[in-house]
Amino acid sequence: MEGTYVRYLIIAVAWTAYLALHSAMISISVTDRLKRIMGDHYRWYRLIFNAVAIGTLIPLTMLSTRLRDPMFFTWEGCLLYLKWALRALGISLFIAGLRHYSFLQFLGIRQALDGSRHNLMNASGAIDESGILGLIRHPFYAGTFVLFWARELDATRLIINIIVSVYLVIGTILEERKLVAEFGDAYEAYKRRVSMFFPWRRITALFGPA
Repeated sequence: MEGTYVRYLIIAVAWTAYLALHSAMISISVTDRLKRIMGDHYRWYRLIFNAVAIGTLIPLTMLSTRLRDPMFFTWEGCLLYLKWALRALGISLFIAGLRHYSFLQFLGIRQALDGSRHNLMNASGAIDESGILGLIRHPFYAGTFVLFWARELDATRLIINIIVSVYLVIGTILEERKLVAEFGDAYEAYKRRVSMFFPWRRITALFGPA
C-alpha cells in the first residue's frame, strides 16, 4: 500500500513540475528578461519552448503509462454515447480553433521567420471575435479539458486529470494577464463579452430577459 502511495506521489509531482515549468517559461517575468538578453534571437524562443515542452512530455507520458492501475470507471451502456459525444465536442473545439489560429504562429515558425512578437496565436496579432472565438476565448484549452475527462479512469489518470484541469484554469489566467498587458482595454472588453471556456455569456444573452 505504501508503494502505491509513492507511485501516486511521483505522478503528482512529475506532472506538477512539468506544468510549472511550462508556465514559468511563458511567464511575463521570464519572457521579458529573455527579450532583453536574447535581443533579435528571441524570435527563436517559441520554437525552443515547444521543443522543451515536447521533449519533457515524452518521458512523462511513458512514466504515466508504466504506473497505470486497473480502471475504476469505464464508459459502458448508454454512457458510451455520452463518451463519444464529448470526444466529438473536444475534437470540434480544436478544429474550430484551428480555423482562427495560425499553426505556424503556434509552432513558433512564423516568429522565427519574421520576428513577430505578439502573444495571440493568429497571424494578424489582432483580437478576433469571429466563429468559435465569439463564443469562448480558449477553444483549445476547453477541448483539452473535455478530451481528458472523456476517457476511462484509473487512479493515475484521475490524478493527472485533476492536475491538468487545475493547470488549465491557472495557466489561462496567467496567459490572459499577458494579453491584457499587450492589448489593454480592448482585451478586457473582450473578456467581458466572451466567456473563458463555456459560452454561458452567449447563452444568458440569448435566453435572458428581452
